[in-house]
Amino acid sequence: MNGAAPSVDTIRTTHGAIALSHLTAQIDGYERRAASGEKTSVAWAKLIDLVTLKAQILGRIADYERASVLAERLAEAFSEDGLAFLTRARTRASLHRFAEAMEDLERAVQLGLSGREVDAEKAAILQAVGRYADAMTIRQCIADVFPDFDSAAGLASLHADLGETDAAEHWFDESYRRYRSVSPFELAQLEFQRGHMWMAKDRERALHWFLTAWRRLPFYARAEGHLAEVEFALGHRAAAISRLKRLAADADDPDYAAELAGILREIGRIDESNAWQARAEVRYEELIARHPAAFADHGAHFWLSMGNNPGKALDLARLNLEIRDTPNARQLFSTALAACSGATRAGGATVRPTASVNELGDAT
Repeated sequence: MNGAAPSVDTIRTTHGAIALSHLTAQIDGYERRAASGEKTSVAWAKLIDLVTLKAQILGRIADYERASVLAERLAEAFSEDGLAFLTRARTRASLHRFAEAMEDLERAVQLGLSGREVDAEKAAILQAVGRYADAMTIRQCIADVFPDFDSAAGLASLHADLGETDAAEHWFDESYRRYRSVSPFELAQLEFQRGHMWMAKDRERALHWFLTAWRRLPFYARAEGHLAEVEFALGHRAAAISRLKRLAADADDPDYAAELAGILREIGRIDESNAWQARAEVRYEELIARHPAAFADHGAHFWLSMGNNPGKALDLARLNLEIRDTPNARQLFSTALAACSGATRAGGATVRPTASVNELGDAT
């Protein structure tokens, strides 16, 4: 771990547009193999992982759903193959079905699958549900045996979740030192996580890392969405609104429409705000009906703020807390509970919480 971490500019990765083209071509290739009767679980698992990566970068809920459907079919077709259950565990975790994902990991182990991939997935799930000490034990063991980018990035994300920014910064830097690929995807995701860590503590730092991730991958939706949120908070209103309008128009994720509605209302553009609010509400209703675990947190934020329904927000915040006992989930539940109490005392008057849609947690 000697030497300074390389700067952002010295790590050269494939241009984002080219990388996305390659990713799409890979997916098309595996789809053709599947259509031609591909009989190996490895090919199907690779297709599902690639579709999930595309979902993470482009922010498309439809791709998460497609990966989930494919993974269910894989586990049915290869019911004695541990890889099938590891793959399904990943898709279930991406939709916050954590208990089911852990069951799949246990099944994978029973079928003879073991090693780093299983351990890393288990650590990620434990981290997501707030079992940080257990996650740390696993992540540290992995890092001791495999001192590479992935293990350092895992420790960085865990320390960030714990609020240990100094330790997280060390491991973020170490991740940069260990990066050996030319793919922009993993590095941009790391930069996004680094920006997310700083959002509540140092907006200028958050802006730097979100901008870095977005420049590396100009179509990275989550990075640009959070970039817009920080830009607006720092007074760059026109840029933020422009970004969010484009994201909200193109995305099937309602977060962008909800965030746009909030900032438009804040600057007095009420008619525009109402239109985006209505659009977001319809989409949240659809997604919560299909994937309640995955969208409970962001739905709760929406109905605490723009949706102005503290009771509904409390129900979703309670569900979110049952799924993952994290500081953010506890804070969201406390905020919703206070909002409900305030609304009751005020006889149903409007409640205006301080948290934005994206402030306390991210879905998928």
